[in-house]
Amino acid sequence: MVNRLIETLTADKVSARPSDLEAHGRDEGYPETALPEAVVFAESPEDVSRTLQLARELGYAVIPFGAGTSIEGALVPVKPTISLDLGRMNRILEVRPGDFLAVVEAGVTRKQLNERLRREGLFFPVDPGADASLGGMAATNASGTTTVRYGGMRRNVLALEAVMASGEVVRFGRPVQKSSSGYDLKDLLIGSEGTLGVITKLWLRLSPLPAEVHTVRVYFENVGAAAEGAFALMGAGLPVARLELVDERAVAAVNRHLGRNYPERPLLLVEFHSSTPEAVQAESAFAEELLREAGATGFDAARTPEERTAQWEARHQAYWALVHTFPGRHYMITDTAVPLSEMPGMVRYAQELMDELGLEGNILGHVGDGNFHTIVAARPGDEYARAEAFSARLVERALELGGTATGEHGVGLRKRKYMAREHGPALGWMRRVKAAFDPENVLNPGKVLPE
Repeated sequence: MVNRLIETLTADKVSARPSDLEAHGRDEGYPETALPEAVVFAESPEDVSRTLQLARELGYAVIPFGAGTSIEGALVPVKPTISLDLGRMNRILEVRPGDFLAVVEAGVTRKQLNERLRREGLFFPVDPGADASLGGMAATNASGTTTVRYGGMRRNVLALEAVMASGEVVRFGRPVQKSSSGYDLKDLLIGSEGTLGVITKLWLRLSPLPAEVHTVRVYFENVGAAAEGAFALMGAGLPVARLELVDERAVAAVNRHLGRNYPERPLLLVEFHSSTPEAVQAESAFAEELLREAGATGFDAARTPEERTAQWEARHQAYWALVHTFPGRHYMITDTAVPLSEMPGMVRYAQELMDELGLEGNILGHVGDGNFHTIVAARPGDEYARAEAFSARLVERALELGGTATGEHGVGLRKRKYMAREHGPALGWMRRVKAAFDPENVLNPGKVLPE
């Protein structure tokens, strides 16, 4: 198989080196690993097409690989596999400021794109924290801290090009702001975790950089009160751009990891984007009034760009702060999403359950859209089993409340077992879609859909 790949693609695009295989047999949040048989470093859609055709001929699976930042086992092979790395497909092909549009290859990362867009006064707003590849972000329907205002990947991908299991290169969608033409197969591929096609090119919706930004840390006595404050803020209809919850344990870990001195209490990180100083000041003043009524005990504004950068660095570094606090453990990261009205109770339940099971970890949340994460630092063995039980009980509670097993991390391997309960008869239709797109089950088999 490796020899055939080299004959088809050239030797510099194919690797069976142990270091490359190891790097492509894991992701950031799943404890198990499995090595692929080979890694292909694709440089064009034609490379992707040839790889898929050869894999079908020889009976190998193919897993698309971006930056490797997924966390639910989506990158872990379950059968003999070729890992298809798209990192060399990293060209920004076109920026059209007048159309608020960028065209990129799948391996371009969000930070790379935003660095290029800065000179145009534009940015790509989806921010999952990690410097993920945009193709990978589309494949998992990534979202993050700005979703409450700008939406996730489905809202911000206008069209995409994908290579199907057959090797055919197809464009889905049109690079316009709206369309009622045909079935929306573009959105079907977004979030499919590489099980329906390999995304190779994206037409992305861009947003203007905000003229005025106001960011503030808001402290509360307990995590439930912070969640209630977030609910009150969303209920007021204010144009919040970011609304993040960080519990006191995460704040303490960030202080140690980054050398900060934030008060170690639960907090909301709130940010407003507006066009004028007057508008952002009025919005911020109204928000402060609402949050004080909801029980806020302190406010700390980030007044300069450097202070804002430091604040969001603290939020994005919360996972690594936990790793730094508990080195050498297994880190179980999970997310759920519930209707907004259920979010405060769900957050309280998560913290109480973590204490009940004797686990060490923290809670972070995109609470403006009802989605939050729990990170548990567990010792191998029985404690990790308790962490898995913790995750299972969170998912069960979320489904009872009308929510979902995963708001943004994806299904991968870990959450397949909840698909039947969450989707019911719709799961059968998902299987039919998979069979239509990938009848020989070449593309990332064993993921998303339970056996």
